[in-house]
Amino acid sequence: MPDEPSPPTVTEVAAAAGVSAATVSRVLTGRVRVSTSARVSVHDAIAQLGYVRHRGPRRPDRVSQRLPVAALVFEPTARLFHDTFSARLLAGAEEELTRHGVPLLTMSATRGTIASATQFLTTGGVGGVLLLGGHSSHPLTVSLAASRVPLRATGRPAEGLDIPFVDVDNHDGARQAVEHLILRGRRAIATIAGPPDSPAAADRLEGYRRALEAAGRAPAVAYGDFTTASGGHAAAWLLDRMPRLDALFVASDAMAAGALQALRKAGRRVPEDVAVIGFDDAPLASYTTPALSTVRQPVSELGATAAALLLDGSPDSPVLPTELVLRASS
Repeated sequence: MPDEPSPPTVTEVAAAAGVSAATVSRVLTGRVRVSTSARVSVHDAIAQLGYVRHRGPRRPDRVSQRLPVAALVFEPTARLFHDTFSARLLAGAEEELTRHGVPLLTMSATRGTIASATQFLTTGGVGGVLLLGGHSSHPLTVSLAASRVPLRATGRPAEGLDIPFVDVDNHDGARQAVEHLILRGRRAIATIAGPPDSPAAADRLEGYRRALEAAGRAPAVAYGDFTTASGGHAAAWLLDRMPRLDALFVASDAMAAGALQALRKAGRRVPEDVAVIGFDDAPLASYTTPALSTVRQPVSELGATAAALLLDGSPDSPVLPTELVLRASS
């Protein structure tokens, strides 16, 4: 017998209605005011698709008692306060939770706090946990996954644990950037990738490789750690090995800013000699010299959608689209 079709998901309802997954969640919960047009579109899509709301493992009494949601950050605390990505992500999550009357706590998963954080998060201290930048091998992630506390990761988790997530289409964003460079006539296109153990970095690297492969080009890869300094070092390394380098796709705007500095130091003009495209559309992208072309990811929407789906208990793991933003650097 043929396999039965999978039941429709929140993500599919959102696509059919032309709204975000967070908006669908708001309509389903009924706890937040949504525009009449959006509400009608969502209900029409639900009827068309035959969507049936699924209740995940969330314990409704937790949220009804207004227990906070914890945002667990796996980046070093010092980096967190200098990272506009994390700040925008947290702002999006907090705005969505505030709509529901749920406070947000921010916690750092440092080595010295694992025991106390595990006890607090798994013994009724919070109604759910948002994971920011977590790795499956981290002891705190493993403990949380084995507990009954509702979880939602922002960004695809590393392999090994079955945790629902919300991600952006890193692969397609990289493809858009590289195809633009190819269409602009660039021949020697290298990339500065992020850390190999980062799922987002791995997806961006794979998108870069696939786009070059489709065009019959060979890849050239250097690695950084998403910091400006690492982008500068990686760009200098590539310049030493690729005298004819004429384009760079860089896996973060911070690393791209470092690459621009290295190119300037080497006497390479941007974009005349080397075109550069970053990833994130961080605020700094508009203020580099020249202004940085980049792949925009909807960071605030990522945080808001993760928070909405955590509260709703949805099992969906939606992937949000990215957009190529062209400025002077390419």
